[in-house]
Amino acid sequence: MSDFWVFGYGSLMWNPGFDHLRTEQALLRGAHRALCVYSWVHRGTQERPGLVFGLDNGGACHGKAYQVSADIWPQTLDYLRAREQATMVYKEHWHPVELVSGEKVEALVYMVDHGHPQYAGALPLEEQLGIVSGAVGQSGANPEYVLNTAAHLEKLGITDTALASLAARLNGKSET
Repeated sequence: MSDFWVFGYGSLMWNPGFDHLRTEQALLRGAHRALCVYSWVHRGTQERPGLVFGLDNGGACHGKAYQVSADIWPQTLDYLRAREQATMVYKEHWHPVELVSGEKVEALVYMVDHGHPQYAGALPLEEQLGIVSGAVGQSGANPEYVLNTAAHLEKLGITDTALASLAARLNGKSET
């Protein structure tokens, strides 16, 4: 049995939470990172939702791919399902991703479910800012999640203009 791959585009990039053999920057085509999911558990509550990232249709997404040994895959998949599927807002899919090394692999990705009540769609920056700034969930404050993701992308040299604008506003800086 061969190894498995997982694609991370949000907190999985800076906090995977599972053992892996290696990680590489990777490109997923056909979906883009978007702050399009109301968080009712990890970064907000049903009464005061936060916003978290989802993979939405169209475009491309730079992130990280993690290679997981086949012998620990069942436990890793259980962990990922508990973490990512708490409210079933994501659908599991296998998609080809291209590693920065040029290798192409099939990776598990979590795509947002457009029919789920937590799907927020494309929200204007001001609305995102209002939602994110005061939300807190089981995994911590929503601004911390957004800022950690923005900082990690910047460190990796990955440009996400919309996220950078939101991060600047959360940090009290004006947009450039």
